[in-house]
Amino acid sequence: MTETISPAASLAERIEWLIVNSWPDEVPQKETNVEIAEAVVAGTGVEMSGTTVWKLRTGRQENPQFRTLTALAVFFGVPIGYFGFPGEAAPIDDDLTHRALLRELRAGAIRPDVLRALIGLSPGTRHLLDEIVLAAAAADRRGRA
Repeated sequence: MTETISPAASLAERIEWLIVNSWPDEVPQKETNVEIAEAVVAGTGVEMSGTTVWKLRTGRQENPQFRTLTALAVFFGVPIGYFGFPGEAAPIDDDLTHRALLRELRAGAIRPDVLRALIGLSPGTRHLLDEIVLAAAAADRRGRA
């Protein structure tokens, strides 16, 4: 399941989140940094190398050119502010999380019948399930780290 991104996420974390969770539906998913760069170039016309993508994803380039960020914003369909200050990015993060959730629903990774069942639960039970899901997500992140 798609996880949300922290409001305090670094540029590298934000770019990695977009690659993993918000890849454009109309573009076949790419695996390598070179393939990702080629997809961005094809989609935007802005030159970008696989090395640039690697540096951005690993945090080795924290102050990229404005045109590079603009190309990434256009390719992923986010405002340029997504890469900026955390306060500016929070509403964008919520929108991206909603889009990623819809993508997961369409892919069958989240069962629609489970979501419908959640609607009928009492607020107290929903709160309990919220806490269980958040604890499971935290444990999953720790397990992957």
